[in-house]
Amino acid sequence: MFDAKSLLDQFLGSQGGGQPGNQYGGRGGATAQRGGSGDLLSQGKDFLSSQGGGLALGGLAGLMLGSKSGRKMGKKAVTYGGLALVAGLAYKAYQGHKANQQNAPRPQYPQDEPIPLEAPRGTAFDPAQQPGGENQFAVALLTAMISAAKADGHIDREEQDRIFAKIDEAGLDSEAKAFLMDELRSPLDLDKVVASASCPESAAEIYAASRIAIDPDHPAEQAYLQMLAARLGLEAGLVDEIELAVREAEMAN
Repeated sequence: MFDAKSLLDQFLGSQGGGQPGNQYGGRGGATAQRGGSGDLLSQGKDFLSSQGGGLALGGLAGLMLGSKSGRKMGKKAVTYGGLALVAGLAYKAYQGHKANQQNAPRPQYPQDEPIPLEAPRGTAFDPAQQPGGENQFAVALLTAMISAAKADGHIDREEQDRIFAKIDEAGLDSEAKAFLMDELRSPLDLDKVVASASCPESAAEIYAASRIAIDPDHPAEQAYLQMLAARLGLEAGLVDEIELAVREAEMAN
């Protein structure tokens, strides 16, 4: 099984290792070499500028580099890893949602450290507590991120070939590349994303990872996130808190 945690860190624009912090169900998956995220970013910028980019092409290329949200939170991912970043965002949103329900003060965090990266450890938000462990959950988050990036349109064969050529240049090993290529080729499958949530907490993390992967300024992306939230059984107030947590984390960097 490849090191999905390292690949997740690359998707979020980092080189750091990950330390965490029914309608629900899991999936496993291939060691990614830790290539420089700066190289990925440079390659991706050149790629997008040379191709002009359709909606789907831009979304997927952006995903492989880390979306705007992911890049803005890259400093945290470098230090703590992508799994901890996603867990912290979901945990913070859950705390805020519960406080709102109880008419209690919302938890406050320092403006420059708005993500409670340590708090989720030992809770249901801790990726190590998920069925199959951290690496399998990282695969589920990667799948969710790629699915979110597909939401803005169809990718034709020529676009696929260009994206796959960039994957070949990204310093990944054969198993990691095979995983990415399989996920990019496969049709958008919301059922698979939803089935990877084993509990309400992991459902919130899957939604948070999907939100980080894209900047939902296209109606299709917005509709996808709405549908994903509904299928995951997330309350509207929790979805709002996840959006707020992502925006606060962006501003902190």
